[in-house]
Amino acid sequence: MTATTAPPLADLVSIAQLGTMPALLRQLQGLGGCTHPVRLDGHRTEIHAGTGEVLHHLTSTDLPAGHLLIRCGNRRATRCPACAETYRRDTYHLITAGLRGGKGTPDHVATHPRVFATFTAPSFGPVHNRPTGPAGAVRPCRCGTLHDPDAPDLGTPLDPDTYDYRGAVLWNAHAGALWRRFSIYLRREVAKRAGLTQRAFRDHARISFAKVAEYQRRGLVHFHAVIRLDGPDGGTTPPPPWATPDLLADAIRAAAAAARIPGPTVDGRTYAFAFGRQLDIRTIRSADLDGGTDLTERAVAAYIAKYATKGAETATGTLDRPVRLIAELAHLDLTDHARRMIRTCWELGARPDLEDLRLRAWAHMLGFRGHFSTKTRRYSTTLGALRDARAAWRRAQALAAHADTRPDLTGAQEEETTLVLAHWAFAGTGLTPGETWLTQALTPAPGTEGEPTHA
Repeated sequence: MTATTAPPLADLVSIAQLGTMPALLRQLQGLGGCTHPVRLDGHRTEIHAGTGEVLHHLTSTDLPAGHLLIRCGNRRATRCPACAETYRRDTYHLITAGLRGGKGTPDHVATHPRVFATFTAPSFGPVHNRPTGPAGAVRPCRCGTLHDPDAPDLGTPLDPDTYDYRGAVLWNAHAGALWRRFSIYLRREVAKRAGLTQRAFRDHARISFAKVAEYQRRGLVHFHAVIRLDGPDGGTTPPPPWATPDLLADAIRAAAAAARIPGPTVDGRTYAFAFGRQLDIRTIRSADLDGGTDLTERAVAAYIAKYATKGAETATGTLDRPVRLIAELAHLDLTDHARRMIRTCWELGARPDLEDLRLRAWAHMLGFRGHFSTKTRRYSTTLGALRDARAAWRRAQALAAHADTRPDLTGAQEEETTLVLAHWAFAGTGLTPGETWLTQALTPAPGTEGEPTHA
């Protein structure tokens, strides 16, 4: 990507006079486009355990930026597009591994019953929308207007004064617990349809899933999930003969309808939470069935990965960082709907009986405090494993690049342990104006929304 801002000449001249420009470019390039890295002061020393010889020593002052720079790793595209893109690609590979195999997951998972399901929130009052007729034609909203697809009114209440803002915020706060209840019921429903007891079910089959939370325009989360029916040891064993996509879909419908959790009592009203009536379940077809109306593995993985980097701020116009003081809202560019949901979080968060929900801490998320993406242990690989593999590859590349400056260990020394002594302290975040401009100049154009290259 070409830097679009004017270059900070004074800062760039200072860097050039130090004679470290090539080394600084290499250090910044290692950030992969992150423009808000963590800066660390400290040192790292590698010592040969047998001889006590210092093999390598690095201090932060020796680095061209004056600090060790670490990528921020923020998954939000609004905070750090580069790190969010890495997170999106990792999520894509995680989902794909559970659909096709790979990265430690057997290829035969592609033959297991798999569905893509979307779970929505119930209604807390009528909102502006774009209803469709039987033939898919868009009809006017209840307000009488045929809204454009990007109309700012979409998702906002028709009558904000009667909209159940408390119920909406509390739904978000309990959505994670409701999903956990659903997952318990789903195992019961599958076991029932297989003619098994719940205890016996674990000896015949296992349910694996990966899900992501997405905000609707009305500020409520709903869940997209890949749900797979495996053998008793997860993806490593084939499912039993009775396991079919239709049986799985039928069990999901029953479990979603039955899942219900109690909520708090607020000013005499007792809340309870369940999923909305809209439930979409579609069988996932293999990659060789691409085209037509078939829902393919690639389409599902790309769809889930896209929403893994988006928060409430993308759909509802709210914030992408916590609210410290409610007075901040008066100076922020927010939609009226988002502002009112945040105020409702702040109001309810002051109640001692709702302290465990931590609504003020999660006001910017409109009350939702769950993880955006979760999976069962045996669905596929993990984000941590993907990050570790990438870090190991980068270390290998760095060692190869500095091979000439490191001692040559041969013979018995290669079998000895290397001791690493390191101490790093937080020194700040972000880049200088000159570093920011150079990073923008080094960052390649963003990729497409399709299947990403290996991350």
